Amino acid sequence: MAMTEPLSRPDGTPIRILAVDDEPSLIELLAMAMRYEGWDVHTASSGTDAVKAAREVQPDALVLDMMLPDFDGLEVMRRVRTEQPDVPVIFLTAKDGVSDRIAGLTAGGDDYVTKPFSLEEVIARLRGLLRRSGATTVRPDTQIVVGDLILDEDSHEVTRAGDHIHLTATEFELLRFLMRNPKRVLSKAQILDRVWNYDFGGQANVVELYISYLRKKIDAGREPMIHTMRGAGYVLRPATGQ
Repeated sequence: MAMTEPLSRPDGTPIRILAVDDEPSLIELLAMAMRYEGWDVHTASSGTDAVKAAREVQPDALVLDMMLPDFDGLEVMRRVRTEQPDVPVIFLTAKDGVSDRIAGLTAGGDDYVTKPFSLEEVIARLRGLLRRSGATTVRPDTQIVVGDLILDEDSHEVTRAGDHIHLTATEFELLRFLMRNPKRVLSKAQILDRVWNYDFGGQANVVELYISYLRKKIDAGREPMIHTMRGAGYVLRPATGQ
């Protein structure tokens, strides 16, 4: 693996990852690759063990197999997020498991990797996700302001007209990209490349899905700021009069 800039938590301690899969050889390889990054890696081979480990470890991210011997990865994510609502999740799915991938993203998963995969790919996805989630070392305080919408890149807080808006890690990154490009139409391809760092291989509807999530949180009960430009993409503009 190529040497990359080491990541750590804001307090300087190692990133904590919980990897969950019932294939011993696979989980051993994953753990080895993540420890090579200097991360604190914990593993589990069942849903029950994963939920217990997450409660004890409080991981910064989960790498989660969709199919486990007792209950599936979606249920693990649901249970873990009752205590850690913002923890990012990458699902491991079968090559032909399109329905699993869509189900994972729809349920709130942040990313997925299909088996068989390269260890480098998993690490790269994790690094991107950790940066987006704010789990890594905090950068200088920065605010982005568009109309009455304010996004703080330091604290990861988002407000509109003074009202706090809770976003997942991926929703935050999508909104940040839109706010960094106000009044500019962004295509689905541009959004996929910037927010997910790769082509979803025909799953561009994930952009529509996350745009709809943002609209429910940003625009609900207010004058819309996120607009669809049919055939072109999406644009974020200040509400009229701002």
